[in-house]
Amino acid sequence: MDIKTIDETISVAGQISASDVETIAKAGFRSILCNRPDGEGVLQPDYDGVEAAAKQAGLVFTYQPVSSQGIHDQDVVDFAKCCDAMPKPVLAYCRTGTRCTVLWALSQADSRETPEILSMTSAAGYDMSMLVNRLADRSS
Repeated sequence: MDIKTIDETISVAGQISASDVETIAKAGFRSILCNRPDGEGVLQPDYDGVEAAAKQAGLVFTYQPVSSQGIHDQDVVDFAKCCDAMPKPVLAYCRTGTRCTVLWALSQADSRETPEILSMTSAAGYDMSMLVNRLADRSS
């Protein structure tokens, strides 16, 4: 499991399993947000097993599936609402962490400048330069 920190409130990761939850809790996370729809991959664990392990570990778990085929504005709004409501720090996961990073970046467009968003996501290992126009559209 490769966890990448964006800021002190949120980190992202690729697919996790129920057996990873204890390590996630010990790392200090208080919430887990799943952005990967069940059934997206053949060997992908269903979210409900991860959710059960999270609850057993005392973590808040939210399932907000977002298709890898395209992130819509409502997905971004829902992601922001989930993150705002969850105890921090939050670990968001999907297949590779990219989808979660895109959701986070777009959710920040009204409160951060585009260069700051790109710098933060780059420092976490994600190139979000393909979002420049969409970030500009969301910030207007």
